[in-house]
Amino acid sequence: MTSKEYLISILKDNNVFKTGNFVLSSGKESNYYIDMKKAITDPNILKTISELINMSIKDDSIDKVAGPALGAVPIATAVSLRSEIPLLMIRKEKKGYGTSKLIEGELDEGDNIVVVEDVTTTGGSLLKAIKAIQENGGIVKKAIVVVDREEGAISSLENEGIIIEPLISVSEFF
Repeated sequence: MTSKEYLISILKDNNVFKTGNFVLSSGKESNYYIDMKKAITDPNILKTISELINMSIKDDSIDKVAGPALGAVPIATAVSLRSEIPLLMIRKEKKGYGTSKLIEGELDEGDNIVVVEDVTTTGGSLLKAIKAIQENGGIVKKAIVVVDREEGAISSLENEGIIIEPLISVSEFF
């Protein structure tokens, strides 16, 4: 069994894919939901995800791994720990206290970044995080998403010049 097949198997075993009526973060309604918060709180699933991502970036000369809050931060942390590549956390918005940073971690001008995400639908939240990195001097080499819902995220990001690699596309699960 390949690692990808194993990931699909453990996601199924942990009932990460749910059916019913759901409203997604994009505002769209859906008859299924991918509960990646449940998945990324399971050590075996998180370890498997980080191994697959690390295999994908091992030859890419990545300086930092970034994860938008909230769902991608555990993924980015796991990738950082396994690869020993420093971590960046991207907030949804600047806070009005403390350092008021949008990006936590040391982003240097010209750093090559991989952005990880748990699930994409339209790619809007992922693109927002990518723009924040670019506006602060980072070079986004690619984005890796655990599950792509196949609802426009890949073409949307490719239109912005961003390579996006899903570990799994939703059609592979069903």
